Amino acid sequence: MAENNDSRAPTLADRLRDRIKHRGPITFHDWMEAALYDERDGYYRRTDRVRQGRAGDYRTAPETSPLFGATFANYFARCYYDLESPGNWTIFEVGAGRGDFAQAVLTTLRTSFPAVFAATRYLIAEIGDDARKAAAQKLGDYADRVEFQSLEQLTSPFSGIIFSNELLDAFPVHPVIGSDAGLRELCVDVNETDEFAWRHRDLDPRVAEYCQRIDLRLNEGQIYEVNLAAEDFVAQAARLIDRGFLISVDYGSERTDLLNRNAGTLRSFQRHRMTDDVFSHPGEQDLTTTVDWTQIQEAGARSNLETTRFERLDKFLLSESLLEALSRLSGQGLDAAETVSLQLSAREMIRPDGLAASFQVLVQQKKS
Repeated sequence: MAENNDSRAPTLADRLRDRIKHRGPITFHDWMEAALYDERDGYYRRTDRVRQGRAGDYRTAPETSPLFGATFANYFARCYYDLESPGNWTIFEVGAGRGDFAQAVLTTLRTSFPAVFAATRYLIAEIGDDARKAAAQKLGDYADRVEFQSLEQLTSPFSGIIFSNELLDAFPVHPVIGSDAGLRELCVDVNETDEFAWRHRDLDPRVAEYCQRIDLRLNEGQIYEVNLAAEDFVAQAARLIDRGFLISVDYGSERTDLLNRNAGTLRSFQRHRMTDDVFSHPGEQDLTTTVDWTQIQEAGARSNLETTRFERLDKFLLSESLLEALSRLSGQGLDAAETVSLQLSAREMIRPDGLAASFQVLVQQKKS
């Protein structure tokens, strides 16, 4: 039940309740967008929360170990030569967090691939003010080639790479449910006790078009999340790439697998605990869904992006010389404890039941 304390400033939950009471139920897409990205209280906007690491709500590979970025740097260098060694090229990381991945990539390129490093402009898109400041400080040695931009700010296509890690799963979604009346969209209302509650509504026109396009059929009560924002991102990225690659790392499944489950994949994370109580404390917990990789590949094909690689992250890292990166980093003056930590992180990323085994890498190429 909502707190009754008029002396405090309105929380995000208060503002969402007020919006619903005055305007009626809202789409879950809009609710999730506010919970994650509200300029004042959104989860990824707040400066008073630790999101990543042991003290946060989740862990990601870049902040766990520099091996992740070092191994991808090897692959990026190969992409550079596949593009016939352009005099200038761009690596654009979208959702870069605190700069751990960028630091590992640039350090590896400078040390092991100086010709690639010399040609590299590194762009970073990150909406969190605290994360941007941390990244700027961490990447101070590379200030001459690092810029903070957004997809919307760029207008000129470039040769290079657009890379994201755990970005697609954080886009707001439209949950669709099967019913006797056909497909319906789940939206958010408040009930008689002032708590957020699910309601059904007609499909948003874009959602309806998507469902018709893929011939979506759901059993009664079965839920499937429609991620239109992911399609928009792929189209926008494709417009910016003249020649190059869109590389996405995330946890997902093929559409057929997603439709073999009755429940949807929407869930929340707080203090490394996963729950399905997605309405609890908006702005204070992460919300995520499993990526539909079939959708992402279809969206790419419509934008002249060809799928050239799709595999599990642990297998990708092994094939792209993670063990060589481990050997190289271990020989750079680390003490015994740092070496052991690096070795343990390598094991976690290549074990069949480790962190990386639950993720996939999708590489989509645009040719001139």
